[in-house]
Amino acid sequence: MKSTVEHLSPTRVKLAVEVPFDELKPNFDKAYKKIAQQVRIPGFRPGKAPARILDQRLGRGVVLEEVVNEAVPAKYGEAVSEAEVQPLGQPDIEVTEIEDGDKLAFTAEVDIRPEITVPDYTSIAVEVDDAEVTDDDVDEQLKGLQARFGTLTGVERAVQNGDFVVIDLSATVDGEAVEEAQTTGMSHEVGSGQLIEGLDEALEGMTAGETKQFTTKLVAGDHAGKDAEVTVSVQTVKERQLPEADDEFAQLASEFDTLDELKDDLRTRYARVKKMEQGSQARDRVLDALLEAADVPLPESVVQSEVEVRAHEAVHEFDHDEQKLTEYVESQGQTREEFDTELRTNAEQAVKTQLLLDKIADEANVQVEQQELMERIMMQAQRFGVSPEEYIQQAQQANQLGAIFADVRRGKALATVVQAATITGPGGSEVDLSELFGTAGADEDAADAEGADAAAGPTDEAAEVAAADTDASDPESPSSQVEADDTADTEVVGAPDSTSRA
Repeated sequence: MKSTVEHLSPTRVKLAVEVPFDELKPNFDKAYKKIAQQVRIPGFRPGKAPARILDQRLGRGVVLEEVVNEAVPAKYGEAVSEAEVQPLGQPDIEVTEIEDGDKLAFTAEVDIRPEITVPDYTSIAVEVDDAEVTDDDVDEQLKGLQARFGTLTGVERAVQNGDFVVIDLSATVDGEAVEEAQTTGMSHEVGSGQLIEGLDEALEGMTAGETKQFTTKLVAGDHAGKDAEVTVSVQTVKERQLPEADDEFAQLASEFDTLDELKDDLRTRYARVKKMEQGSQARDRVLDALLEAADVPLPESVVQSEVEVRAHEAVHEFDHDEQKLTEYVESQGQTREEFDTELRTNAEQAVKTQLLLDKIADEANVQVEQQELMERIMMQAQRFGVSPEEYIQQAQQANQLGAIFADVRRGKALATVVQAATITGPGGSEVDLSELFGTAGADEDAADAEGADAAAGPTDEAAEVAAADTDASDPESPSSQVEADDTADTEVVGAPDSTSRA
């Protein structure tokens, strides 16, 4: 077999392959055997008709077509290995010549993983917010705990922010009742913003038994994006009374005997939360700086696939009605063209992130242990409210296990970058995030022995911080379109992730 490779662009190649018929003998044998099993030739048992008879009865073209269908994918794979390129997605194959008894020739155009020069990420320096816990922070946490043990008491006064009300709601659009917006006896905390826009503002100042109308723009359902006339009636008004913050409350709400002990525990817990937030901020800002410094050619087919996934997920929320999606987008102060442009920009950023982190993972020889993969699966299963077994089954059916593996590997690669970067707080002092991301260059010998595990991501509650999800520049990205296959030379375009968002 002869093959040549032509680089059409930094992200696309054209392979020209020529295969002598001598190399196709196993393919011809297999083709004749398969065809013989499928046809009945008088005088021969099924599968026993010789090749000469099959050629006479069916024509040589039938056999050649079977051989081509069988041989081309295999020879394409061999050509890819010889060219030492890493394909992304399926190739566009064209058979250019079949000379019976002589040779088979075809071309294959395919997007490839581009050559990427990783910038010197040891020079990256970012600033993050302070993670110090103040007394006000502790008081706010304490009030939240008090609220959980608070009692609701009816009041005879106008509704105020923070009150709890029981209301009836109805809505019309152009005089037509909106069925999904009709409800009675609904409990609602005023100021929570959990229901329709404008409701909390309308409720403030109302009294029990009062009815008011206001206009709002619906964001979901059949009338998404349209103005609706909403009628709200208040049945009851209650205020929440908090228990006194004292030692007795500490004993009621926790395992501690005194309020001071409870406050110390709240401070410790909130400090962990703030540290996690600081770690997430560092991760995002380091990644932004890394992407800014890197030149990553983008394979168009992979970008387009990512765009299509995001577009599908967006319109899926509106029952695949493009007009409803457009109306919703416009209700948010954005044109559909602007929305589509932003969607493509985010898709390009996602693909760039994936390719760059994969390259870093390759250079750092980042390995993924079985335990790390299972931790990610359990985290995702918990996130979507299913058992790990069910999540694995769904991932297998959607061909997404490779994408999950790639996500974990990219998370560890990003942890490597964060370890090497300089991260400071508002005052200029260096911030220690080794608890979340490990220590750069720690025990390299041990890392070699354990498969370069020095770049390992965090465990337990810190796992989500270091995990650079499918699109580390957008934690809510729907899919991983560049799927790493640690056991093969080629890589494939990942199927849409069932855990995606609009």
